[in-house]
Amino acid sequence: MLMVKEIQEYAQIRTKARAYLCYIMSRNISQNMENSTLENVIKKIEDLQEALPQSEVIYAIDGNGIQMVNNISKKSRLRGFGKGEDRSDRAYYYKTLQEHRCMLTDPYPSLISNELVVTATFPLYDKENNLLAIICVDITLKNILKMVHPSSIDSNFGTVSKWIYTAFSLALFAVALLLFLKGIADFMHFGVNFSDININKIFKSTILLTLSLAIVDLVKAIFEEEVLGRVKKRDSSEDSHQTMVRFLGSIIIALSIEALMLVFKFALTDPGKLLYAVALLGGIGVLILSLSVYLKVNQKSK
Repeated sequence: MLMVKEIQEYAQIRTKARAYLCYIMSRNISQNMENSTLENVIKKIEDLQEALPQSEVIYAIDGNGIQMVNNISKKSRLRGFGKGEDRSDRAYYYKTLQEHRCMLTDPYPSLISNELVVTATFPLYDKENNLLAIICVDITLKNILKMVHPSSIDSNFGTVSKWIYTAFSLALFAVALLLFLKGIADFMHFGVNFSDININKIFKSTILLTLSLAIVDLVKAIFEEEVLGRVKKRDSSEDSHQTMVRFLGSIIIALSIEALMLVFKFALTDPGKLLYAVALLGGIGVLILSLSVYLKVNQKSK
């Protein structure tokens, strides 16, 4: 699930990542080379490695998709091989040929490192606009997020935040469980003797169970989105507000039950206190009206 969150973040910052990488590559590599020797291509790759220390592997392929040099990498297990391999079936190869410009791929599993990587490509041309080589830079998905999106889930603050959200989720779930057990205990206290049923306790049990359900909904949303990294629907604003709407709806139901219970109680014991129940009903009405306005505004923006 963590990988899903990383892919989601990458989709959001891909345009920025491409602009950043293309800028770095254009500063260190001239798109039109006067001298088309292989030594010059290798020199450009070495210069690029200094400018992009986060890169996994850097290499060059020719116009036919054949790798021209061995992998250049700071990691010993990734460098020193690859020359002569056919990469003409790779998406970044034919997209670069079609676009004639710097490109950035979607994340894909690397055959070399077995990690999710993205590949940035930069074509080199001679004076006659003939393709000399395509410089390819493989960067892991984690590193590209750190480079372009420092507040990503792999940052120190992001890791601490996940543990904090986990702790709050567990604490809230414990509260919901206690409310649930208390509500069930109060409800089952009467057993099968229906003549001893106390309406006030039935109302209280209902309130406890309703609040428990509302808290569980809240915990579910927090844990899935902030800890597990559930993908949000980009084109649906309704989904992003659904949790709050359900939570407020549960609170309104619980308060309505409490107000009804107070009306019955004060009507039988102390009619002078019915104003308190009426005030509570007024507050519930304000909550319902506010929720309606919120849903209306959200629907318009959608």
